[in-house]
Parts: sequence; C-alpha cells; structure tokens
Amino acid sequence: MALPVLHRKGRRTTDVIERRSAPGRGVPAVGSPWIEFNDLYERMGALLAQTVEDGFGSVDAWRPATDVEETAEAYVVELEVPGVRREDVSVEFGGGELVVTGEVKERERVGFLRSWTRPVGRFDYRVSLPADVEEDQVTASLSDGVLTVRVPKTEKARPRRIPISAR
Repeated sequence: MALPVLHRKGRRTTDVIERRSAPGRGVPAVGSPWIEFNDLYERMGALLAQTVEDGFGSVDAWRPATDVEETAEAYVVELEVPGVRREDVSVEFGGGELVVTGEVKERERVGFLRSWTRPVGRFDYRVSLPADVEEDQVTASLSDGVLTVRVPKTEKARPRRIPISAR
C-alpha cells in the first residue's frame, strides 16, 4: 500500500483521488477508507504551503539524501539523485549558498505498481557554505546516480601548519 503524496496547491482532493485512482498507482480509489486520510493530508499540505511558501525552496519538491564533507581543500557535497539526467539538473553557487534543483521524470508503467518509494518529480537542495571559497572554481559531476559538487576553499581559509621554534 502506498502512502499519499503531497500535491501542488490549487487542486481539489477529489481531483487528486480521481487522478491517483488510475490503474497501476497502488493508491486508494473512490470509496476507499483512506479518502478521509487523503483529505486531511491535503489540507495539512496546503496549510504548510501557505505558512512556508518558498522560503526554503518549493514546498512540493523533495530533498535528496545528501552528504556534506569538509576537507582541507574544499567542501564536497554529494547528492543521491538516481534516475536524473544531466540536462534535468541545475547547480548554482553565489553569495555563499549552493542551490541544486532538478527533476526526476516518472517513467511510464505497464503493470500494476505494488510499491512506490522512489521519489519522482522536482527536487531542491540548498546549503550555506562559509564565504572563504573560490566561487569561480566550483565543479559538478554526475556518476552512478550521485551528483558531486566540489567547492574549493580559498588559500586563506585552508589550514596551514605552524612551525614550532626553540627558544
């Protein structure tokens, strides 16, 4: 059984239930006891959307699993985005903020979908990094469903070894 998914603002619950009742989606059909749960979920999502708006990115976008590592030379951000194509992702860096947005497109299904846990649709990830970085040297690569963004530190921000002298 699949759980309900937050949908965009402006849709009525009945529209969502009718759309989701399509064969192969594994979600409640009209007359299901889950309709009330779907309605509550939609109302809470709408309330969250009104409260937060776009302060932390899009409310109806998912956030990929991410590791942020600080090395002596750079910050390395790895995002899990399985199924995303290079042309469907955007990486921007400015003002100390890294913004990664994109979309994993849902593929057409033929059979009855029994389980649905992989995220599809728009994703959004934002992280603030210290200002002592080389903004024009940021690189990004995508391999095996992992997007790796490397943000090098300035020479000033890198740790340096201090020699110890004898008195």
